[in-house]
Amino acid sequence: MDMAEQESGWHGGKRINIMPWVFVALTVLFTVYGQIVIKWQVNQLDTGLPEGTLDKFVFVFRQYLNPWIISGLLSAFIASASWIAAMTQLELSKAYPFTSLAFIIVLFLSVFFFDESLTTAKVLGTVIILVGLYIIVR
Repeated sequence: MDMAEQESGWHGGKRINIMPWVFVALTVLFTVYGQIVIKWQVNQLDTGLPEGTLDKFVFVFRQYLNPWIISGLLSAFIASASWIAAMTQLELSKAYPFTSLAFIIVLFLSVFFFDESLTTAKVLGTVIILVGLYIIVR
């Protein structure tokens, strides 16, 4: 079995290449990782954002020296590279709706890792996103 056959599958009688969809999934996962790790590190800080403009700049700049923050920023770069790879083979209007899955994943990870609230409105919003995604991809 050659690489093209490994990357492809049969769907509805036609062969589809799954690699672009793997790139879309990687885009979502690396985006989520970046958001979660940055929030985690910000939560570790003893203070909030300083008042003065210069102090805010210095505060944010110092965060760029944190290895975890750097990994979050690197994940954004990897997500964008994955997105570029996906866009070489997929229509934007087909692929982009799947990025909404990042909202759902971040919601549940925020509840799990940061003890954020899971309200009825958030659950309803998640259901609406999933229904919308289902309608768009049909």
